[in-house]
This record gives sequence, structure tokens and C-alpha cells, in this order.
Amino acid sequence: MAPEPEDPAGAWDDALRATALFAADPHGLGGIVLRARAGPVRDLWLDHLRDLFAGPIRRMPPGIADDRLIGGLDLPATLRAGCPVIQRGLLAEADGGLVLVPMAERLERGTIARLAGALDTGMLSLERDGLAARLPARFGLVLLDEGQEDNGNENEAVAAALADRLAFRIDLSGVGLREARATASRRGETPTRRESRTPMPPGQAPDDPVATLCAVAEAFGVASLRAPLLALRAARLIAAAAGRAEPGEADLIAAAGFVLAPRATRLPAPPQPDADAAEDPPPPEPHPPQDAQPAPDDATERNESTAQAPNETVLKAVRAALPKNLLAQLLAGGPPLRATAAGRMGAASASPLLGRPVGSRPGDPRRGRLDLIATLRAAAPWQRLRRAGDDVGRIVVTPEDFRIRRLKRRSETTTIFCVDASGSAALERLAEAKGAVELLLAEAYVRRDRIALVAFRGTGAETVLPPTRSLVRAKRALAGLPGGGGTPLAAGLDAAAALALGIRRGGGSPVIVLLTDGRANVARSGLGGRALAGEEALAAARLLRAQGLPILVIDTGARPDGARRLAEAAQARYCPLPHADAGSVSAAVRAATA
Repeated sequence: MAPEPEDPAGAWDDALRATALFAADPHGLGGIVLRARAGPVRDLWLDHLRDLFAGPIRRMPPGIADDRLIGGLDLPATLRAGCPVIQRGLLAEADGGLVLVPMAERLERGTIARLAGALDTGMLSLERDGLAARLPARFGLVLLDEGQEDNGNENEAVAAALADRLAFRIDLSGVGLREARATASRRGETPTRRESRTPMPPGQAPDDPVATLCAVAEAFGVASLRAPLLALRAARLIAAAAGRAEPGEADLIAAAGFVLAPRATRLPAPPQPDADAAEDPPPPEPHPPQDAQPAPDDATERNESTAQAPNETVLKAVRAALPKNLLAQLLAGGPPLRATAAGRMGAASASPLLGRPVGSRPGDPRRGRLDLIATLRAAAPWQRLRRAGDDVGRIVVTPEDFRIRRLKRRSETTTIFCVDASGSAALERLAEAKGAVELLLAEAYVRRDRIALVAFRGTGAETVLPPTRSLVRAKRALAGLPGGGGTPLAAGLDAAAALALGIRRGGGSPVIVLLTDGRANVARSGLGGRALAGEEALAAARLLRAQGLPILVIDTGARPDGARRLAEAAQARYCPLPHADAGSVSAAVRAATA
């Protein structure tokens, strides 16, 4: 379950202030990613947004088709007129307003690209069905992230390509209806962040606000260049609401807390003491030369170090506004193993007659499903040229007009647990690994994904459990997993890679979770020897990297040396858990495979 904020009332109050900023400039700020379950709290926030915004608000249905999203050919009007007639889509209708997107974590890649392009340019390029037009589409985007966390189902996320273009990220998952109703009446205050209300001169402005925000973004690991620019726009709105022409330090702090803090991926490094300042300055020369100048490279270095140093006041204020669960989110570090850029996209169906329709393409209807509406759209613009005589009501369709449906079906995820069952692991963490695998198996069962288990010990590796959804069968296989013997790490990686490649060839999405201490001592041939076994294990890890297989290495040993080198060779996520129980191991895997 998502951790509740320490101050739910404060989180709701901050959400209202961010909403007020967004309503003042929806297209300039891009939009809001709202994480909240469907319910009265989210409804209350949406009512507040509607009260603040007077423009049109369009709700985008899930799985919207391209012809409804961006527009296209008005088929009835075109058939009546005998010439192409444009029908505006939802994005063009929302010009000057807002687009509300429920279940935003499940958006299709094509829809994401359409929305991102319109946000960047404020225009919509309509080039389909024989049409070519550019329509204005300046709107603000509200993405409703409805991904559930109660069952560990965090594999769906809002696409980064869209979230990066939106200024605000609001999390109301820990806010109750009582706190929301208690603070819902605060709608006339100047939008500033609660944590930033410290006595400081409001008119005091840094020399370069852009450089200040960029330095703060870099300190917190925000790699996007859009984030500080969005924060600067928000700071100017805050200053304008207070009657100031230029944003001051307090405005930058408030804007950075709203825009940069939710994007943080690391904690800033503590300030380093200036060793040169601690020493006594050398005495000046008695007779300095009149033409003596400081070395140009020294001056440049001093200027660069001064320009790159973030404002400490802004840095401390943004640190106070960081999400409370940031350290937990960064436990495993690095990017997610699963591609969440477009939610559960699915893979191309192996059969041309199975799957969910995701558009159409030119083709032979004998080799696929005929898309009648798309076929008529392709034929409609040419009817005036094709009709002969008085046969006005007849629609002439040629083979070039035929369109067949493009079908996709969901690509299931198979988590392959590659468990070190050797003697060293059995003495340290095999029991915890079994417990963690059982917890993760239950969550995979809830998501209807598949799991597999590969164990390596003695002189080789074996697939203890082929890919399955059977929780009972998986628990039985784990209960009978013995421990002891050598550590044939290379053989275990080879077995997991072969299983993963077979799953990927079948259209699935494999993820390898390796639980080991990394101390290989048995080579592929079955002979002992740490040097040869270690080299073969690193070679197997490099092969995993070359094959592009996602892998998480959980170091269950007391000395973080071998497993770390293995993770670096495979370019894998690395999580050292030498003193962890089953719950912490499963939490690390959930965070990495979210």
C-alpha cells in the first residue's frame, strides 16, 4: 500500500494551490498528473478544478480511436457532398480548455505521441484519409493515474514522455475525505507552498533564476530540461499573483517545491567545506607588478564553480518538500526494469484474427479482418471521379481502398527467479529468498502474470518451475528446493537466459531476478576454481547485457563485492540486502519491476 503522507491536510492544501496555478496558465504549464483512486476525494478535487477554470473541459475516453482524437474524414458529409469534409477531433475541440484523461497509465503509444506533439506545438497536424490540415489545439492535460498499489500492482505507470511535459504531480492516495472537506474552502489564498512560508524578503531575486533552478534540479537528479523551465513559469505566476514583476527567492522556492521536488531521483550531496578558505591567505607581495592579472583559467574555474553551485536556501526548502517515501522509492535505484512508457501496451498478435483492434492498415481482407469504416473513408474522397452516369447512390471501392484491422493482445510478463541454492547462500539467505519468492509469486498470481524458478547448486542449474500461474505448484517447488554444494553461477545465468529468450520469442516480456552472493566457485564444466568460475560468470552476465534482457541482482551476501561486479557487467539493477528479511527482499523486487 502507498505510504500515507505525514500531513494529509497539508498535502490536500498543496494540491489546491498547484491547481490554482495550473488554472491560471493551463497550456503554458502543460498539466497535472494526479495519482488518486476513483472516489469522493478525487471528485472533490475535480470539482475544485472546474470551479477555477471557465473554459471547456473534454473527457477523453479510454482506448479512443485516432479519428475521434485528432479528427479525420466526416464520412456521411463526404458521401453526400462528393468531396472531402473535415471532422474535428477531441483535441481540436479542447482548444483553449482542458483534456481530462482517466486511466492515463494505460494510454497507447500512438495516443501518447499525439498528445505530446499537441502540447509542444499547440497545433494539430491532420494528415489522413486524403486530408491535410493544421488545427489549433492549445490545451492543458490532466492525467488521472489510477494504478493500484494494494496488491503490488505497480507495473502500470503514466508515460514519461507525457509526465515530463506536465508541471505538476499530485498524490492524493493518502488524503481522506475529512481532510479534503476541512480545507476545501481555502480557495482564495495566494498559491504558495506551505513549507516555503518563511520570513524572507519577497522582492529579493537571484541574479539568474534559470541558473538557480537548473542547479537545484541537477542537485536532486532531475535530468529533464523542461522541469526548471516549467518551475520558472510557475514562479512567475506566483510572483504575478502577489503583485511582483519578477520572481523573488520565495517564489522560486515555492515553484521548485511544486515542480522539482516530485521529480527528485536522489538526495543532494552535502556541501563540501572550502579547504582554501580554511587556510590563512598568503601575505601579499610587497611590490606586485602593475600588469599582473589572475590566470585566465583560474578565473574561469572560479566563475564556473560559482555558477554551478545551487542556492543553499532554495536547496534546503526543496529538500523539505520532497516526498516522504523518496528513500523507499530509490531503494533499488536506476530505471524500472519494465517499459512503463505506455502502460500495458501489449504485443502484436501472432494470429491475424486474435487480439484487440488498434487501428487499420492497407491489406487484403482475405488475410485479415476487414475494417469497413476505414475502407469507406479511404474510398469516399474519390467518389466524384469514380461515379459514372446517373448511378449517384453507388459507392465505388477499389482494391487500393481495402483496410484491415491491426490487432494486438496483451504481452504477459514472466518473472524468472534465478536462485542461488549453493552452500554459501543456504547458510546466509536461502530461507529469506524462499519467503520473498513466495510473496512475489502471490502478487504475480494476482496480476495474472507468470513466474518461473531456476535454481543452481552443485555442478549445474535446473529449471525447478517452468513458467506457470499456479501458486500451489510454485510453493510446492520452493518447499522442495534443497541447499548446499558449490556455486555454478555461470550455469545458472545460462539457464535463466535460455528460458528468457524462449519467452521473448513467444511474444512475452521476461524479467530475471537473480538472488545470489556472487561468489562463483564452479565452472560450466563442473570443475572447481574461483578464478575460472568468476570469469565465466562475468562473461555470462555480459551476454545477458548483449541480449537486452532486463535483470535485477539482489546481493544476499554479507560482502558486496562479487554480486556488484556481476550487476555492472550485465548493466543490471543492483540491490544489496545483506541483512534483509523476506519482506524487504520482495519490496526491492517490487520497486525494481514496477
